[in-house]
Amino acid sequence: MQATPTQVSLDAVLAALAAAGEETRLRILALIAQTELTVSELVAILGQSQPRVSRHLKLLVEAGLAQRHREGAWAFFLAAQSGPGAEIVRNVAARLDPNDPALAADRERLVGIRKARAEHAARYFAAHAGDWDQLRSMHAPDADVEKAVVDIVGDGPVHLLLDCGTGTGRMLELLSAHAERAIGVDLSPAMLSVARANLDRAGIRNAQLRQGDIYALPVERNSCDLAIVHQVLHYLDDPARALREAARALVPSGRLIVVDFAPHEEEHLRERHAHRRLGFSHEEIAGLLADAGLDVIERRDLAPARGATHKLTVSIWLAQDRRTITDIVPKGATEFA
Repeated sequence: MQATPTQVSLDAVLAALAAAGEETRLRILALIAQTELTVSELVAILGQSQPRVSRHLKLLVEAGLAQRHREGAWAFFLAAQSGPGAEIVRNVAARLDPNDPALAADRERLVGIRKARAEHAARYFAAHAGDWDQLRSMHAPDADVEKAVVDIVGDGPVHLLLDCGTGTGRMLELLSAHAERAIGVDLSPAMLSVARANLDRAGIRNAQLRQGDIYALPVERNSCDLAIVHQVLHYLDDPARALREAARALVPSGRLIVVDFAPHEEEHLRERHAHRRLGFSHEEIAGLLADAGLDVIERRDLAPARGATHKLTVSIWLAQDRRTITDIVPKGATEFA
């Protein structure tokens, strides 16, 4: 059954249509309906001046078609995610011809922007793969975080554990004893080589490593009863998409643990360590998880150790799939994809 469209006042519809009814603003809507973008990224894609692009964005935000959030020196723009404006943007974007020459050219340049982002992060990971654990320890008390993660996992049986963005494989080392089988996924061959060496050294035999994209995890739908996204979201172009993909892998009533930084102002982490986001609020993560079909059932904040180099708080969220198990899960449902 289709959902009933939200009723919108005449003035609101007219304002939204007036804002969208201009070529550049329509192109912007088509772009930010796909991913959040900075003004400078939109300037590069559209080939227009920064003041002109900023003026168009201001009109879209005022009309409720776009939303803006600032992190340090950067401002990000995304198509409205809720309210009447969100429905209008979705309807307009869905009806645009992807083969239109202007839109196709914009989309091609967007691919270039995303590629540059990914290459920047990949260069960092390749350069720092060997000392990644050491760098991570600068930002959070790892022992406290790991103790909290183990406590949250509990003693219940885990048939298949999925570590999304496994990095050095530390979460696999930490949690493999709690699971029958485990899969660690990472895009970087350099990181996977470090993880493989770490797992071998620890004598872990029930964990499997796979090269894969966090946006297209190489596991079957409804196959994992526990997934973890540990200190990954702040690197990503599209955190919401990553959480939706992790949720896709969960069995009904499966659990997802998200570990990341609380909002902070350590701006230098963008350039020095390729952080795209300066932390996440409880409200933002809860909203993203809700959109993915999960409900937050527990959250914790771990303050930095006294005298730490960076004043970063680590937040941990435990969410659960809203679906309930009504039948016995087939044996093959927890097999590796």
